[in-house]
Amino acid sequence: MTGSRAESTLATVRGVAALRARVADWRQAGETIALVPTMGALHEGHGALVAAARKAFDRVIVSLFVNPTQFGPDEDFTAYPRDEAADAAFAGAAGVDLLYAPTPDEIYPDGFASKVSVPGLADVLCGAARPGHFDGVATVVVKLLAQAAPDAAFFGEKDYQQLVIIRRVAIDLDLGVRIEGVATARAPDGLAISSRNAYLSAQERAIAPALYATLMEAAGRIEDGADIEGACAQGRAALIAAGFAAVDYFQCVDAVTLEPVTTRDRAARILAAAHLGRARLIDNVALAG
Repeated sequence: MTGSRAESTLATVRGVAALRARVADWRQAGETIALVPTMGALHEGHGALVAAARKAFDRVIVSLFVNPTQFGPDEDFTAYPRDEAADAAFAGAAGVDLLYAPTPDEIYPDGFASKVSVPGLADVLCGAARPGHFDGVATVVVKLLAQAAPDAAFFGEKDYQQLVIIRRVAIDLDLGVRIEGVATARAPDGLAISSRNAYLSAQERAIAPALYATLMEAAGRIEDGADIEGACAQGRAALIAAGFAAVDYFQCVDAVTLEPVTTRDRAARILAAAHLGRARLIDNVALAG
């Protein structure tokens, strides 16, 4: 594996041909390759993905693409933060080898008509609140994996449903890419680091850590033997009491299938999504044992 790299050495490519040429050179040299797919607005959470990738692979590619097909008609596609220069500086300092910043036409050329859909996994939780969202995610990730052909791709556990869906797609479509999950990066007060935290006012930012704290409290109650459905209902009520405007879900699910669980007989996670001002925050915790 390579050592530290100077920020000035970071190159950016925008087309598939240029990306594949760089990857071919690395393959010829016998090097292994990891991809970290992102929509930009890079932060410490992305930094944790890059760090994990660098520990295990010789070369790390970060993709920057704000994917229009995963945004609903009333969502924040046009307002989503974009600052490629800042992202390039962040990635370079983190030791990334190549920035892949394709144009929309490179991902969705004229006549593009295909879609990757994962019924069941994509229809629940965030999928129920954001119809079609995970079709857009799965489709663009499959495209990025096909274009870069990495050995592995790294995703954060904060977006746990997304991680489960991409793992399923990689298995079902025989993509030959290992999908690695990385623990959620958090601020000192527990708030999961996310680009959408920038939407929070100072008052909302003070409330936001209640999401993680409430998840941890619910997990503790369940691990102590409390009724799962009751603990989740208490969690939903606690978030509203803390100042969240609405709770899309607060649910304990199977860690692999995302099916609701009511007994402690398998690996499970509690997942939640709640609205605070302009931000829709998501988070999750695993149940011990």
